[in-house]
Amino acid sequence: MKKIIPIFLGILFVLAISLRGQTEMAGELNREDILQNCPDWQEVVASYFPKADIVDKLKAVNREIEIEIYLGTWCPDSKAHVSAYFKILDLVANPLIRTTYIGLPRDKQARLPYLQAKDIQKLPTFLVSIDGKEKGRIIETPAKSVEEDLLEIIEK
Repeated sequence: MKKIIPIFLGILFVLAISLRGQTEMAGELNREDILQNCPDWQEVVASYFPKADIVDKLKAVNREIEIEIYLGTWCPDSKAHVSAYFKILDLVANPLIRTTYIGLPRDKQARLPYLQAKDIQKLPTFLVSIDGKEKGRIIETPAKSVEEDLLEIIEK
């Protein structure tokens, strides 16, 4: 029993260190809020290189696309895939693709006021809507890549 206590304390210490510095932001956000409060996301934006042919197709989108992204600023999957999305938007520069970012807290019960009955189970979740109707979702991890999955949903 005496050997277990130091091991347990060591695990708690490592966990506390790994969670330190992860900012929890909730509610409607914008890209600047996220990058200012989570500067390590910028490294992912800078290092992500989406497929050029897919970027060109997204540039050519000629109808309004609404994307709601539910994310956790504390969540590694959100960091990876939302940061990739930031880079994609930078390259696409299509004003017809509009995005809303909704930050969710870690505590699942505390998320309820932000979800508006959207059935969000995993983060990040990208809800893609065209003409006010949901056309598809990217949930937690893209099947191919953020840009490929996004284009596939738009082209359905």
